[in-house]
Amino acid sequence: MVNLIGTYECKADVKGRLMMPSAFKKQLADVMQEGFVLKRSVFQPCLELYPMSEWNAVMANVNKLNRFRKKNNDFIRRFTAGVKRVEVDAAGRLLIPKDLVGFANIKKELVLASAVNILEIWDKQKYEQAIDDATVDFAELAEEVMGNDETDVS
Repeated sequence: MVNLIGTYECKADVKGRLMMPSAFKKQLADVMQEGFVLKRSVFQPCLELYPMSEWNAVMANVNKLNRFRKKNNDFIRRFTAGVKRVEVDAAGRLLIPKDLVGFANIKKELVLASAVNILEIWDKQKYEQAIDDATVDFAELAEEVMGNDETDVS
């Protein structure tokens, strides 16, 4: 399992390419050759970059769903909408396809933020707004999610 750490600002060029921050390249060195899957986020106006091994683990769970149940089929269709396989090129750049640039409303200024085992790719303004919006109820959320006496958070 990949555990990523960091939040970095970068810029996209006119073709939608971003230079992968060197800190992430180092953390992802073992999985860089396998490639990545880039998809729309379910809950936020951002993109999610999955190392292939992490994507395969998620898809193993998705593949357990009964496709003869309409809501499962609808979920699978929506979850995989716009999914693209991407690679970091020899120059260390990642190309974001135009349809995904549009979904995340990405301009020139970006934020790459670790989210445990994946990277989120945000338009900088949207990221700052999402962080500001979440600050108000983060303490309550943290207590609800992590404050369970049964959770071992050492």
